[in-house]
Amino acid sequence: FTSSTHTPHARSLPPPCVSRLGTHARAKMAAMAASHAAVTARAFGASASLKGAKGGAKGLAAASPGSIRRRAPVAAAGDAGGVRVGPLSDAEVVRTARPEYIPDRISDPNYVRVFDTTLRDGEQSPGATLTSKEKLEIARNLAKLGVDIIEAGFPIASPDDLEAVRQIAKVVGNEVYPDGYVPVICGLSRANKRDIDASWEGVRHARRPRIHTFIATSPIHMEFKLRKTPDEVVKIAVEAVTYARSLGCVDVEFSPEDAGRSDPIFLHRILTAVVEAGATTLNIPDTVGICLPTEFGELIAGIKANVPGQFVISTHCQNDLGLSTANSLAGVANGARQVECTINGIGERAGNASLEEVCMAIFMRGQEKIFGTYTSINPVYIYPCSKMVREYSGMAVQPHKAIVGANAFAHESGIHQDGMLKNKLTYEIIAPETIGYFRGDGDVGVVMGKHSGRHALKSKLKQLGYPLEGEALDEVFNRFKLVAEQKTGGMVDDEIIALVNSEAAGGDSSEVSWKLEEVQVVCGTMGLPTATVKMTGPDAITRVNATVGSGPVDAVYKAIDGLVGIKVHLVEYSVNAVVEGIESLAQTRVAIRPDVQQLPAGRTAVMKANVQTGSVEARTFMATGADTDIVVASARAYVSAINRMISFMRAAEASRAAEEAAAGRKQDEVAAAAAAAPAAR
Repeated sequence: FTSSTHTPHARSLPPPCVSRLGTHARAKMAAMAASHAAVTARAFGASASLKGAKGGAKGLAAASPGSIRRRAPVAAAGDAGGVRVGPLSDAEVVRTARPEYIPDRISDPNYVRVFDTTLRDGEQSPGATLTSKEKLEIARNLAKLGVDIIEAGFPIASPDDLEAVRQIAKVVGNEVYPDGYVPVICGLSRANKRDIDASWEGVRHARRPRIHTFIATSPIHMEFKLRKTPDEVVKIAVEAVTYARSLGCVDVEFSPEDAGRSDPIFLHRILTAVVEAGATTLNIPDTVGICLPTEFGELIAGIKANVPGQFVISTHCQNDLGLSTANSLAGVANGARQVECTINGIGERAGNASLEEVCMAIFMRGQEKIFGTYTSINPVYIYPCSKMVREYSGMAVQPHKAIVGANAFAHESGIHQDGMLKNKLTYEIIAPETIGYFRGDGDVGVVMGKHSGRHALKSKLKQLGYPLEGEALDEVFNRFKLVAEQKTGGMVDDEIIALVNSEAAGGDSSEVSWKLEEVQVVCGTMGLPTATVKMTGPDAITRVNATVGSGPVDAVYKAIDGLVGIKVHLVEYSVNAVVEGIESLAQTRVAIRPDVQQLPAGRTAVMKANVQTGSVEARTFMATGADTDIVVASARAYVSAINRMISFMRAAEASRAAEEAAAGRKQDEVAAAAAAAPAAR
């Protein structure tokens, strides 16, 4: 069902419930069902060798593109002595095979490309600011996950965004895996030359660069936002695609923004025009999340039937009505062979289609219910990627979130618990180990408390997916001992994870500008709340400040502001108990925004352009803190957020200085060459 040779008025796909699989495809499905059963058996505790599936890695490598079908990396194989309780190393994971990458076609008609836009659309979430280093680490993990395309950012938004995209293209876009896989690195641009130039500058260093350009096509957007006629919009779109191809980019994606509310006839017209101009992927966005699955499926089928040429159809579904996953799957069922999504579903407003939901739905039901479709996602990396995005972005995941939520594999009902004790398959359709979530075997008999040593904590952290070493482990261990001494009954996994996240929120130790040493507050009904804060600055000098406030947290924050000397606005503040009980750790989440008016001259890196409106606004920085004391947890979160902001500005300034130095050297070389020319003559 790939868009390989489109002819107008071609018959659209039948409803998903109608089977069109031939005998050969059914045989493949049966083989894949056996493969999935084997993986599930391993994940649920059956004894098997790590690469014991028929054919193993060699079988995957030898498979031809036409015969490739989904093969999950082994997530939790049983060892000779029992069930594995910790994450696999990268070397142990059997990566899923995929067809050869060709921009405008897919050799296997059942293969679905995964386009991840966490670093672009996901970062547009209010407060989800990421540093260049964090973006690079997320991109590397997305490559482990096996996404086909990484949309690394919106390069024109700011110099730091451009540098982040460039760095990802140079590093991740050139890291070729043993199986030949390397992700496509994509940059977003509006339909104008300035944006497209910035996008190409960012992605051109990758082995497989892609430019993604867009313009709105719905009547309301054309009339009120663009103030353009339909003819003018078509002309702009064609010129944008033509210009992108003229730069040497052979992989160009075009999106008609707000396609869900666009006139289908006009949509077919503009898409036909951009394909003729050289677009290789047509992405169909339900920008405001207004479509129902049946509507969106018909929209995709109509494009497939009425737009001639060779291209891949893509979906981009927002979640305003909670239908982004359903709409994405409806698009796949009707011929789309690329899905755009984000880790944890983060994004503008209500978010995007969730990568873990869409990919696991195809993984579990694609062969049987969506015409044999499959992706090359390696599910065992889903949970680690989800954790990393949650920690770096500061965007919490709701407990009942499908696949990666805290309650996704929790069972409290007595009936459910009874079934789980008898057979885990009674209430779990996915083994948690399949997505890289290792809950252990009764916590492997280890209770973490004040008497636990460094090695025990290291083992526990590795089991929970945090393989810390060196200074990072030392810092978490020191915090763990301080907190454990104040608690009776030990610390549960969620509290340990909260501690790790609290330590990681401010970046690594080399990036921390301010370190919180001590906090003391006096508050109550008698007198003004007073806070005394002791901190060590980037110059290694320890300073103390005491301030009064409207409450203990307000007083602490004012004392910190006085020491740091940077004025910020508190945008969001929340505190929650990590577990039940009065002794639970408190986890505080804050979001801050710099006071642009009081920033030193030239520090414009904290400003970014909105991808849709073009307006410039200050970035928001989020962080979390955890402690048994709510005030201390609040202080830790606030300091971590400030450190993130300072680290971001430093990196941006260093990047800008490097660019200016390079430009200066280039000018000197040009001047020297010009001076030498007369002498040569």
